[in-house]
Amino acid sequence: MDDTEADETPEAADAERRSARVEPAEHGERLDRWLALRHGEFSRSHLQGLVEAGWVSVDGRVVTSCSRRVAPGQQIEVTLLPTPESRAFRPEPMTLAIVFEDEHLLVVDKPAGLVVHPAPGNWSGTLLNGLLAHHAGASALPRAGIVHRLDKDTSGLMVVARTLVAMTALTRAIAAREVQREYLALAHGVPRQQAWTVDAPIGRDPVSRVRMAVVPGGKPARTDIAVVAAGDALCALRCRLHTGRTHQIRVHLAHQGHPLVSDALYGGRPALGLERQALHAHRLGFAHPIDGRPLAFEAALAADLAAAWQQLSAAAPGSDTMSAKG
Repeated sequence: MDDTEADETPEAADAERRSARVEPAEHGERLDRWLALRHGEFSRSHLQGLVEAGWVSVDGRVVTSCSRRVAPGQQIEVTLLPTPESRAFRPEPMTLAIVFEDEHLLVVDKPAGLVVHPAPGNWSGTLLNGLLAHHAGASALPRAGIVHRLDKDTSGLMVVARTLVAMTALTRAIAAREVQREYLALAHGVPRQQAWTVDAPIGRDPVSRVRMAVVPGGKPARTDIAVVAAGDALCALRCRLHTGRTHQIRVHLAHQGHPLVSDALYGGRPALGLERQALHAHRLGFAHPIDGRPLAFEAALAADLAAAWQQLSAAAPGSDTMSAKG
């Protein structure tokens, strides 16, 4: 890899190039281990990725094998690209569906597919990146002002703070259960009752670490559920959160035998043409964190979920009363 090629690569804009000679005592060391010993501020896995991507040369020739053994006197050069994590908290202009905004907060209608916060596998293109680009003050706030989250494939309303005072107040309001959050969902099965409450603790699934579950000793979690309409094998539900545990509605409904449509993680199967979990944050209400006035917002169903909702509506008894707005 010559200098011109590296300089013209966008990823190299924030990179640092280092060069060092292999010492006699390092003879026979694997290349990736040698790099890790010389550049300890980077993880070995990140350095392995640099080798495999062609950012390391030995005596002027690019090498891509991490297991290659080094020899005394060899000159090894590496272009140290920033880790994905270090690039995560950067402004990225994006279109935000802003429902409300003032100097203290904004309410956004998040589309399905948008990740809220950077994490492994999604270090860019998140709502946080968009908020950092939307207003300068976001960079001075923890998590750019995000006080609660929606799953990647859940659409709907979120409130985000624009000032530290507002963020503190909103966080306290959520903890005190003073923020009203209502969701619309399509789920499998036909409920035996029109309304009920699930009050069951949620924690990490002891079998699968990517799932949550109802477990003894989990964090208290309560969800109110009401049936809007039901067909032969599917139902439309309105869910109200009293707590905000990770995957709470998904876990509570699956625990009750009603996994969300297309929520493969919790046993839901595709139906009604949906390719993502059938969950939408429909209503959001809270007191303004500064002046205390009541605020309430609604977000219409996204197109895919609205179409599925209509299909179930047409097939369900009493469908003329079924509405996502009622």
